[in-house]
Amino acid sequence: MTKRIFDFGASGTLLLGLSPLLIVIATLIRLTSKGPAIFVQERAGLGGRAFRFYKYRTMTLEADPYGASPKSGDDPRLTSFGRFLRETSLDELPQLFNILKGDMTLVGPRPLYVAQIAEWTPHQRRRLEVKPGLTGLAQTSGRGELTREAKLALDVRYVERANWRLDLKIIIATVRQVFGGKAIYEQRYSETETTRGGRLARK
Repeated sequence: MTKRIFDFGASGTLLLGLSPLLIVIATLIRLTSKGPAIFVQERAGLGGRAFRFYKYRTMTLEADPYGASPKSGDDPRLTSFGRFLRETSLDELPQLFNILKGDMTLVGPRPLYVAQIAEWTPHQRRRLEVKPGLTGLAQTSGRGELTREAKLALDVRYVERANWRLDLKIIIATVRQVFGGKAIYEQRYSETETTRGGRLARK
């Protein structure tokens, strides 16, 4: 309950304070490419329950929403402004609304597809014991340099060790990493991630 109160207060404060920036970003997306400013997908939340996940659109409308995540800033599916949003992680800001609604939390495993759950081992499914987060242990321990299996292992480690001190460390590390712009793009994938259900799409 305490974490929910913090999430609600923090996300509400950030949305209010960042509202001018949020409006500017949405406007620039509409002006620089065809399509909506917000990209919506179904992701797995607490207990595997599906919820509507928000982020700023960074790809063209022609891009497959279930396609593999861009591995570099040269990916032709990225819009010019979308490339900038990814490199600065500003594309993730709409997830503050997910946090405000209670579907997500500030710190936790990143939300993946509901279809991916079937590919996980019982141990890996432990990541569903907590709400998905805007940032997490995997994102501050290598980010795009990690394999899917390594990320899942770190997600479970977070579930097993979650506490306020760890959350604070992850938040601080996330801020440093975002400003450093390190390892943003996915670098490696296992073969199972090339199927529709296993792709880590980020549009």
